[in-house]
Amino acid sequence: MLHTVNKSPTERNALESCLKYLKKGSVVLLIEDGVYGALKGTATTKMVEQALKNFPVYALYPDIEARGMQDRVIDGIKLVDYSGFVDLVAEHPTFQAWL
Repeated sequence: MLHTVNKSPTERNALESCLKYLKKGSVVLLIEDGVYGALKGTATTKMVEQALKNFPVYALYPDIEARGMQDRVIDGIKLVDYSGFVDLVAEHPTFQAWL
């Protein structure tokens, strides 16, 4: 299942809720303001790093770039472009949007 998070972890608890419900085969994609969850040195960094041990976490690069965060992404998070976003959707026929 593909889980998308589009809200900043400082605005809502969407990322935290998402990470709690991951199961085998889950993949997380951070988009829009959700990419703030990909930042090093924040209150959610350890939670994301823990999730990375068992689940792939992606972030949409155009959203990372638009916020000037290219050099501050947590190690292990894979950056994808819009084509990669489409590939993830095609690979995972079920998805959950965390708003």
